[in-house]
Amino acid sequence: MLNLIATLAVGTVISFIVFKLAVALYKKVRSPLLNPLLVTVAVIIALLCVFHIPLDSYESSVQLVSFLLGPATVALAYSVYRQRQILKQHFIPIFCGCLVGSVVSMISAYTLCELLGLGDEMATSFIPKSVTTPIAIAVSEQLGGITSITVAAVIITGILGAIFAPLMSKIFRVNNRIAKGVAIGTCSHAVGTTKALEMGELEGAMSGVSIAVSGLLTTAIVIIVSCFA
Repeated sequence: MLNLIATLAVGTVISFIVFKLAVALYKKVRSPLLNPLLVTVAVIIALLCVFHIPLDSYESSVQLVSFLLGPATVALAYSVYRQRQILKQHFIPIFCGCLVGSVVSMISAYTLCELLGLGDEMATSFIPKSVTTPIAIAVSEQLGGITSITVAAVIITGILGAIFAPLMSKIFRVNNRIAKGVAIGTCSHAVGTTKALEMGELEGAMSGVSIAVSGLLTTAIVIIVSCFA
């Protein structure tokens, strides 16, 4: 028991320290290419390679972090509750934005994988790439995808969203703050939401709401399609 606790503590603490250092570096440099999650992933991979640590051993040591993904997803309901007035006022635009974003994301991911000849298993693994990790894993398992590929796709999608969200807003002249938040949350989940929070409190709040709404919509669509497939 003591060995298990020590293993969990070491993996979790090291990951936390690396992430905090990555956040400090991002705050100092303010370069979108130094996204904290991207830097953390790169550093952890480097450490595993340098010290020849098996991936299975590292995964076992961060089970606590993996366990907390579930409660973190449930906590999204709180962000919806806090912004319930704005959600009521703009329910139709927010709902439609999340619905269209979710459908386009799933269809485009599946179609591109099929066009590139990656096969059905890979295609279904990429379908839930734009929703938060716990929901994406559940959807991938429902569809028979490869969960490790799904997690990688979710992380990459979030990082790209955080990097390019401000640029896309300028290119397409999206000036409405609610629209920005909904677009970011729907397309790039929690990682993109960190960028939305930098853009403004309202953008961050709407992005948080969109994570929950788009996650529910994605799950519902997959269940419906699976029933009729």
